[in-house]
Amino acid sequence: MAAKPQKRDDSKKRKHAPAAAGGKSAPKKLKSSTGVPVKVLKKPHNKFSKPGDKKQQPKPHVGNDPIDTKRQRRIQAKELAEARKKKRKKHYTLEQELASLWEKMRTRNIAKEERSRLVSDALKKMKAKIPEIASSHVSSRVLQTCVKHCTQDERNAVFVEIRPHFITLASNTYAVHLVTKMLDTASKEQLAEFISSLHGHVATLLRHMVGSLVVEHAYQLGNAAQKQTLLMELYSPELQLFKDLTSLKEARIVDVISTLKLQKTSVIRHMTSVLQPILEKGILDHSIIHRALVEFLTIADQSSAADVIQQLSSPDLVRMIHTKDGCRIGIFCIKHGTAKDRKKIIKGMKDKVGKIARDKCGTLVLVSILSIVDDTKLLSKVIIRELEGILTELLSDQNGRRPLLQLLHPNSSRHFSPDELAALGSSVPSLVTKSPSEVNVALDEETEASGLGEADKEDSCDTGAATDATQSSHLSEGGKKDPLTRRKELLVNSGLAEKLIDACCEMAGELLKSNFGKEVIYEVAMGGADSILHATLDGKLKTLHSAIASLAAHPKVEESDKEHLLEHFHSSRTIRKLILDSPSFACTLYEKALKGKCAIWAQGHSAKVISALLETSSSKVHKLVKKEVQPLVDDGILKLAK
Repeated sequence: MAAKPQKRDDSKKRKHAPAAAGGKSAPKKLKSSTGVPVKVLKKPHNKFSKPGDKKQQPKPHVGNDPIDTKRQRRIQAKELAEARKKKRKKHYTLEQELASLWEKMRTRNIAKEERSRLVSDALKKMKAKIPEIASSHVSSRVLQTCVKHCTQDERNAVFVEIRPHFITLASNTYAVHLVTKMLDTASKEQLAEFISSLHGHVATLLRHMVGSLVVEHAYQLGNAAQKQTLLMELYSPELQLFKDLTSLKEARIVDVISTLKLQKTSVIRHMTSVLQPILEKGILDHSIIHRALVEFLTIADQSSAADVIQQLSSPDLVRMIHTKDGCRIGIFCIKHGTAKDRKKIIKGMKDKVGKIARDKCGTLVLVSILSIVDDTKLLSKVIIRELEGILTELLSDQNGRRPLLQLLHPNSSRHFSPDELAALGSSVPSLVTKSPSEVNVALDEETEASGLGEADKEDSCDTGAATDATQSSHLSEGGKKDPLTRRKELLVNSGLAEKLIDACCEMAGELLKSNFGKEVIYEVAMGGADSILHATLDGKLKTLHSAIASLAAHPKVEESDKEHLLEHFHSSRTIRKLILDSPSFACTLYEKALKGKCAIWAQGHSAKVISALLETSSSKVHKLVKKEVQPLVDDGILKLAK
């Protein structure tokens, strides 16, 4: 048995060994009971020790310094990596030289002559190697800068060199930026040549996340004929194989089918095979795809159209509604989608309503939602609340005011152009609810126009029967709620109308003088179509009338820089229109601003306001102003409109 270790006497203090020559005692080595030296463990770091404590300072390195060894290892690793890159990359040395030139040529404060010299040097080094190095992350950036700043002859030389490799470069993550830069600086002939080189590859590239960018860029830069050439490849396999067939002038797919005597079912089948992978990959941002989808929905049968509508009715629809055709697709989804689909679309707009409202196309989708969707609680929570938060910004915005105008005066030709009203009223033909006779007549006309064969006629009749039979239980065209009830719930019950009137009172002068804001304040002051605001907010409307009259009551100052409300081009005409259409406003304006001053305002733009007091059909207003205004007419000072 091993001997028991002796117990340590803690009652006595340990005596230190005599100090060594250096003034410090030599450390004593401990031994175990067997006599083997025991390794002393270091004390743990004390977080409360001070930085200047000598006991905690690290000891200096002695002998071979490990820091130098680490540095040498890093250098060796770097050299090894460089050697591997040189072996793996054919043009690695060239890329390093180009990178150094690029750092100089891309600076802003460089002289034009010096930059031209650097660009020429870089292009000389890359000559005959551009297609090989264009796919590199570094070289692609150098080429983009060179194309931007080089001469036209040098740019033409680059175009000629990469021309045979357009399709390959268009699908590369880095080279795609060079291709789009070349398209931006290309001449008409070069652009036509590039679009011609895409023949047979449009559908394939559109399914590619990178290649679709090039097709969209070419589509945006091309003229109407070139756009149609790119689109027609998506319609039929025959149009992909034979280039001469794509030179037709017909813009609509129905006309293309009729002219080329194509089978409608074959076209639908081919377009489905082309568009389905694109939708599954979520490539939804490009206008050429939006156009192809609109054309497809015009000829698709009910089941195909319903599938596409259901697939597009998602939060991702927000990415499509920024284009004209994407806006129409959004309206189709709102009009023909189910309540569940509409809910997905509206929830996808959360925190984006302001941006959508200011967009020229997106605002029409908002207008459609406010006119069709019956779930007013959801609309108030998602859309109305966000509109209220930026109300003062939307009142004078050309596009942002339109959802408000739609609630105040729906589908007014004064606020929407004929094309916009047509877009709001458009729908997918195969999903529109029709009577049996209407369906048969429409199918017969479409069959004759498309030039379909007997087999296709049978298919079309079957489709018509299915359309008539189902009446689309899961698809509905528009909402079921009464439009006036929907407007009241969205405009009045939600509190939007009250805030709208308050904002108009605060910004009355600014809105009346604004080209776009004047229409909003006019509709609000009138109480909206069907007098929707008068029932509950009549007192607020009188406050708005008084606010406008108070601004008009300001004295006329000849030398003032600011035009008076009655003399401004826009405000004078808006006030005139309010006088003609609202007798209560006319009385308030005369009593507060014009009584005894009509002779002062009988000249210039303000004369239209004074003459409107007699031109109005209200006998109450005539009786009130006739004594003061009629003498001005009799004396020839004031002229009435014929």
